[in-house]
Amino acid sequence: MKKYTVLCAGLCLALAMTSCKTNESAYKKAYEKAKQYDTAQQQAAPAVETAPVVAPVEAKPATETQVVDNLDNVSVRQESVSLVSGSGLKAFSVVVGSFGVRANAEGLMQRLKNAGYDAQVVKNDEKNMYRVVASTFADKAAAVASRDQIRASYPDAWLLYNAR
Repeated sequence: MKKYTVLCAGLCLALAMTSCKTNESAYKKAYEKAKQYDTAQQQAAPAVETAPVVAPVEAKPATETQVVDNLDNVSVRQESVSLVSGSGLKAFSVVVGSFGVRANAEGLMQRLKNAGYDAQVVKNDEKNMYRVVASTFADKAAAVASRDQIRASYPDAWLLYNAR
């Protein structure tokens, strides 16, 4: 009698465990139904395109605007910077790093000097940022060529036009 009780209890337990199993086909049916509903909604409603958000244009008098040659489609950032350490800036510079702490900028400048660059540190007082300049040039074409060469080691290098 005891054997039958244990056997029945085990059979009931096995039956209870197998009946709690999830049914994947029920989930699949619900997913398909939701997908059909979404496609029906998209077909019923015309597509509404939103216009891109455009920042307002800030008008400046022609005497305050300086046009930088951009015929070659190379972007140049224009900032007013002052020399912190180095031999001196020309119109176009290749910037390889920007730091909020002067010591970090001077550390990168030293690594660039060890690599053979005429590195300098300049400061943008408006943004309170120290820029590390790897090389500086009087014309844009030479600066672009140098930036492209430097990007092998510093992929985020960019061009700076000194507004001063």
